[in-house]
Amino acid sequence: MSSIWVYPGQGAQKANMLHDLPQQAVVKYHIEQACDVLQQNVLLLDQPEALQSTYSVQLCLYIAGVISSALLQQQGVQPDYVAGLSIGAWAAATVAGVISFDDGLKLVAKRGDLMQQAYPQGYGMTAIIGAEASKVEHWISAVHQQHSDVYLANINAANQIVISGSFAAMQQVAELAHQGGAIAKKLQVSVPSHCILLQKQAEELANYMQNTVSHHPMIHYLSGTSARLIRSNTQIMDDLAFNMSRRIHWENTVQAAWERGIRLQIEALPGTVLTSLAASVFKEGTVLSFQNTQLESLIIAMQQACNAA
Repeated sequence: MSSIWVYPGQGAQKANMLHDLPQQAVVKYHIEQACDVLQQNVLLLDQPEALQSTYSVQLCLYIAGVISSALLQQQGVQPDYVAGLSIGAWAAATVAGVISFDDGLKLVAKRGDLMQQAYPQGYGMTAIIGAEASKVEHWISAVHQQHSDVYLANINAANQIVISGSFAAMQQVAELAHQGGAIAKKLQVSVPSHCILLQKQAEELANYMQNTVSHHPMIHYLSGTSARLIRSNTQIMDDLAFNMSRRIHWENTVQAAWERGIRLQIEALPGTVLTSLAASVFKEGTVLSFQNTQLESLIIAMQQACNAA
């Protein structure tokens, strides 16, 4: 039985997410390493005021994802696959051995800074729940007649679509969604991710990454944008750099995992968003999260998966 570890994106963050990590040596090691690399106290980044910043959110999610995996890895278990939604892909690539934790910290800091500076206010993301992608695209097309800055960004599930853009344009799409019987919910994301609005920033990040040392993955890496297995470190680095400006196909990623024989999914801290999204596909499998499961139970589930392989 194959397993996959998945890593959430922006919107999953919560106050004290680093402070709430288990008080273990491996956690302390990674926190201290992050402080040294970034030359700042990263434990200040998970406070409510700091989490208003894209820079802080992305670093916290990255650090929490890598540490979640380290807590399992120190018990001698490894997944067969990894995948991450948006910023989560960076933790996935680090756990797969494509980039080092040190380099990941520097690049995620750069990524967050580029995105935050590009859209300091007035932009974000909104989830449309209860409508298919084709319907949301129809509403977006209608709004485009007046506002050009709104785009379909994530296909998280068949009836959970996320749009990106300006508040004004997203509000118009939300009004059409309400009229169509769907629910619109603004996400805790302060930038218009996964659309052309961040193309320039993605290109700048790709240039910044050119001298970063990378390695072929030691664990299978599923892309959250293409829903495909990527085997080349060069292609994974491209996937990381440009996923801020590319549409997320998480529904297809979950389906691809199931079709590859994966029957156990474990979601890294924080939150349970990806656990919920996988539930319908993994009806005959097992879906767990760090958030709602004891560490010992996660380890046992991984050991059982390895024995059943």
